[in-house]
Amino acid sequence: MTETETEQRIHHRTVTVEGHEIFYREAGPADAPVLLLLHGFPTSSYMFRDLIPRLADRYRVIAPDHLGFGHSATPPAKDFPYTFAELAALTAKFTTHLNLTRFALYIQDYGAPIGLRLALTHPERITAIITQNGNAYTEGLGAEAWAPVRALIANRTPETEAAVSEISTLDGIKWQYTNGVPPEYTRLLNPDAWHHDAALMAREGQREIQLDLIADYGANFELYPAFQEYFRTSQIPLLATWGRHDEVFIPAGAEAFRRDLPKAEIHLLPTGHFALETHAPEIATLIRDFLARNITKP
Repeated sequence: MTETETEQRIHHRTVTVEGHEIFYREAGPADAPVLLLLHGFPTSSYMFRDLIPRLADRYRVIAPDHLGFGHSATPPAKDFPYTFAELAALTAKFTTHLNLTRFALYIQDYGAPIGLRLALTHPERITAIITQNGNAYTEGLGAEAWAPVRALIANRTPETEAAVSEISTLDGIKWQYTNGVPPEYTRLLNPDAWHHDAALMAREGQREIQLDLIADYGANFELYPAFQEYFRTSQIPLLATWGRHDEVFIPAGAEAFRRDLPKAEIHLLPTGHFALETHAPEIATLIRDFLARNITKP
């Protein structure tokens, strides 16, 4: 095996950040432009398993598991304040630990407020943004999907907790993967994905961790104006590769980026919330073309 072939293989690593073990996947040449992949709920860096090999010949691709997710540490909710501000701060320290001074962001679902908070704090580090159903506008919130979350944010009670906890069950997770995927693409869905996520979500302490994060999501809504001001002032290159049939973050959220970033590239794909499950080759091609035009080697 050549050195280049070795670099393109996915390496599975762990570092300690602020006393917490953070697991991450990495591939690509050490001197290549960096792409930081930030996953959403209820998954982990596992969601990038088909994307990373398609980019690692040209980019150094790094995909961490957020604290409380995947193979990263999962301290109990009583021992760690599970908020998006805390996860963003930990992600910033993770990038510092790996000496990542300049990188493009790939954000999806929870990865969006985490990554955009990082961009607000360290705008000089961000070279470009790829958003795949990663929202920053109220227009992007599907009314029906967000109704129980909004109820929990407004009033956290056993009843509102029970309603949102359903999304962490096997059936709730499977719905997130399968909903909105047209029949011609369902054969591409790998059931390992939702079973993998469901097994990790079933671990002791996960219910409290996820409820704390969902209850904190209103803090992200409050930052939407700041995110949008960042877009306007930075004119950061942005590519949206969005599942057209996503009922969680609807297509209006993708289109809204053009309001603040007139040159944003928007692609609505015929799939659902987890677009990589059915369209990884297409998304990889869009990313390669986009990054080749917008970033250079460090």
